[in-house]
Amino acid sequence: MIKRLITHTCIACLGLKIMISCTSMSAEYSKHREVQSENFAFVSNEQEASQKHTYYQVTKVVDGDTFWIDNLQPGGLKIRFIGIDAPESRNAFKKKKQFYGKESKEFLTALLKDQKVRLEFDVDSLDPFNRTLAYVYLENGEMVNELIVKSGKGILMTVAPNVKYEELFVKAQKYARENKLGLWAEN
Repeated sequence: MIKRLITHTCIACLGLKIMISCTSMSAEYSKHREVQSENFAFVSNEQEASQKHTYYQVTKVVDGDTFWIDNLQPGGLKIRFIGIDAPESRNAFKKKKQFYGKESKEFLTALLKDQKVRLEFDVDSLDPFNRTLAYVYLENGEMVNELIVKSGKGILMTVAPNVKYEELFVKAQKYARENKLGLWAEN
């Protein structure tokens, strides 16, 4: 009987530890979401609708799929395109410079130079590196994510649950491959 009581107590303790762990993870996730909301100053559905008319100045291009914007917060905000991947243009951390990385970065730099962009979010708005994930639009309405893939400067890379425009990116990549553009060129 005492052995059974100890076993139940240990299981109860384990359950408590799991609950505490989940609670602290949830609190940390909520904290990231609050910071995210503060950075853009919108959280409600009404405010989300006004997001469609908010444009941010691009301040720096990091590589072919990452850049910085001025969001009126100190230091700005780092944006990572949803649904695509571009070759690395430089050695950074564990990532090594890759074939076509320089060309990919030059394409994005030329595209975003002196531009303002509008951001659209999907289910998850942050990646594991705390970068803001977004679909990015130029003022003329063109989606930059699609342009990168369609020109062959990047490839399709969808990660669930952010799959809103997956079919669009599949078509863009098919176009680049069939027309031997960018990474798909025969060299």
